[in-house]
Amino acid sequence: MLIKYGVISGFNSLGSAKDYIVASSAAVLRRQQFLIRSLGGYTDQTNQRRMQEVKSMSGTALEADSESILRAISPILDPNRHKGQAGKIAVIGGCREYTGAPYFAAISALKIGADLSHVFCTKDAAPVIKGYSPELIVHPILEESYSISGLGDEERRRISSKILAEVDKWMERFDCLVVGPGLGRDPYLLECVSEIMNHARRSNVPIVIDGDGLFLVTNNIELISGYPLAVLTPNVNEYKRLVQKVLSCEVTDRDAFQLLQALAKRIGGVTILQKGKSDLISDGDIVKSVSIYGSPRRCGGQGDILSGSAMNPAVLGCIAASALLRKAASLAFENKKRSTLTSDIIECLGRSLEDISPAC
Repeated sequence: MLIKYGVISGFNSLGSAKDYIVASSAAVLRRQQFLIRSLGGYTDQTNQRRMQEVKSMSGTALEADSESILRAISPILDPNRHKGQAGKIAVIGGCREYTGAPYFAAISALKIGADLSHVFCTKDAAPVIKGYSPELIVHPILEESYSISGLGDEERRRISSKILAEVDKWMERFDCLVVGPGLGRDPYLLECVSEIMNHARRSNVPIVIDGDGLFLVTNNIELISGYPLAVLTPNVNEYKRLVQKVLSCEVTDRDAFQLLQALAKRIGGVTILQKGKSDLISDGDIVKSVSIYGSPRRCGGQGDILSGSAMNPAVLGCIAASALLRKAASLAFENKKRSTLTSDIIECLGRSLEDISPAC
């Protein structure tokens, strides 16, 4: 959730935060300090106390105490903070065919309290996404194969390098990347996004992967293998493809928890949020379930809301994001029933967060 961002080895790293900070780069230091502020101060004693509280809420049972976790990790509103200290995210996605998904992910982050939300998309998608909301910062820099057809290899490499340089100059400002909403499957575009992800890893920027980003990593597991700051949010079909690719087996209802845990462990400590009737979450060590709230209406785009909410690359952040989306979907369904759309759910995000974790 909103504490997101620079936990290099997950929430357990807080106990040794002082040792880590000494060796951190400026960007990672900023993310680490943001996390610690969100958890209630800078002293080791305070960190340990807050972490014990949060750990006790996760419990040993499969079902997580998601509302308590959400309350514990939501940053307080502080008039002394300046713009950007509550989070800056970037969505990598948006092409000719798909403009709604990146908007849903980016605006959802703002709706739950992030300060700044960027979208890096293709030139064709940018005017449409800008038209959805003036709140988003839109960068029309990505290219698809059709726009560079006829160019030689050297010119294609030059364009690719230009795209990477443009993203890279922003990279260390971001607390999280959301890769995949509305990305499409154009080969040249996916090649460029792969390099963007590699740059994010080198900068220790958390990455939430959804939509066509999951298609990309399923076929290039090395992009996120062994990266503990990666969060995958697959739906049923995306999860099946991941399991087939990584574990070489089929998904069945039997041993669902063990299969998810094995998948996360095999990839190398990434966190996986498997979306379903109950959301299952694992980092390879534990498995947690979130089954509160929810809606029987499965309109397209709910996963994009979740990826914009689930910016903390750790199990607790996924638990909180899952609970918040399910609460918002439940509220939207109460009012709209069969006509519930993703935009209706987004409008309920703020109320859902306030119901669970009041600002005052």
